[in-house]
Amino acid sequence: MTSWVDPQEPRGAPGGARDRHLGERGSGSVLALGQLTALLLLLMGLLAIGSAAIAAHRARTAADLAALAGARRAQVGGGPSAACAVAQTAAAINGALLRECLVRGSVVEVTVIREVGLGTWVPVTPGIGKAQASARAGPVYTGP
Repeated sequence: MTSWVDPQEPRGAPGGARDRHLGERGSGSVLALGQLTALLLLLMGLLAIGSAAIAAHRARTAADLAALAGARRAQVGGGPSAACAVAQTAAAINGALLRECLVRGSVVEVTVIREVGLGTWVPVTPGIGKAQASARAGPVYTGP
């Protein structure tokens, strides 16, 4: 496609068709830079959402394992403090912090929290939130 040029104007004359488009030189580069920036922001958002999902999954795993470990300790003896100490250790091994521990007989209920970060992809990032999960474990009641 060719652009329209006035036949009365000599080619390359000041103020002619060629000069009118000189102000737009480089505008494609600015547009491409803006699109690249938008794409990078979108990818960072997706990375944050994925990291939050992974942290939530790991918090649930840590809560399950802490509850199981605490329930096992409650069954073999040692009292509620020993059961919660074992649950706290299990949560810490799985990268979570024990927030709450309740022992009723040999049933243990725990709540853990885990920091949500962008992981190893972006090494210097502050936490972007916390994932929390709860779990309960104890003996199976089989009935009479």
